Amino acid sequence: MKKILITGANSYVGTSFEKWLSQWPDEYHVDTIDMIDGTWREKSFVGYDAVFHVAGIAHVSADPSKKDLYYRINRDLAIDTAKKAKNDGVKQFIFMSSMIIYGADEPVGKEKIITRDTQPNPADFYGDSKLQADLAIQKMADDKFIVSIMRPPVIYGHGCKGNFPKLLKLAKYALIFPNIENRRSMIYIDNFTECVRLVINNTSGGIFFPQNEEYVSTKDIVINYRKIEGKMIFLIPFPDIMCKVISRNKLFKKAFGSKIYLKELSNDNKFSVVDFNEGLMRIAIHA
Repeated sequence: MKKILITGANSYVGTSFEKWLSQWPDEYHVDTIDMIDGTWREKSFVGYDAVFHVAGIAHVSADPSKKDLYYRINRDLAIDTAKKAKNDGVKQFIFMSSMIIYGADEPVGKEKIITRDTQPNPADFYGDSKLQADLAIQKMADDKFIVSIMRPPVIYGHGCKGNFPKLLKLAKYALIFPNIENRRSMIYIDNFTECVRLVINNTSGGIFFPQNEEYVSTKDIVINYRKIEGKMIFLIPFPDIMCKVISRNKLFKKAFGSKIYLKELSNDNKFSVVDFNEGLMRIAIHA
């Protein structure tokens, strides 16, 4: 039986991972610890096969006054947790990094394609705080301490936060939508939790780029979601010149920009248990 500690209580990913592993009660023992105050330092990590560090601040504010907080939580706390895990003899440390470390999306009409050789280039202090932790924790790896860095794109599913549920809320009521082509790497929550499970099962170290088998476009999300709900939508042409002008708007650029991982980065998607449309259907059922 694998004994796993999730550091970060009540997070979407951590809670989902624990629920996912509950399918195999004889194979995994899972504990979760709250990282909000310093009491976690008093807990012994001795005896755990793996620590999955999910505690962190999401990208919710670009307020400069929050900068120090982002570094304290996303960088310093992560590094301190990894150090404790190593000192306590934990065999494997899994760190939740992010695709955000590669910077902002390209303007609408262009595409950012991330390969294994692409150098991280964070666009803000949120991305930089994740990157600094990512790199520092990698350096701790040795023969007795396996480090697994997860760099997922947008993770979506029932109960997720961020821009994805906002897009689905818009899709519920939108009768028209811009006919703009873009491609994005994304990953459904069950696919991500299965990826982490396999990484722990195989005690796999290194950097991982989990994504769905399919790239998706923003308009396809809206079209397919409305189709599931039995609703029609009309696509309106959006000239290139208009895209270039509106790309100056950060929200528009984020919604219709393109950013993908090369398929070969994702190990043939052996962890893919839910395709994109099935994931949307499951979300719609709970909506």
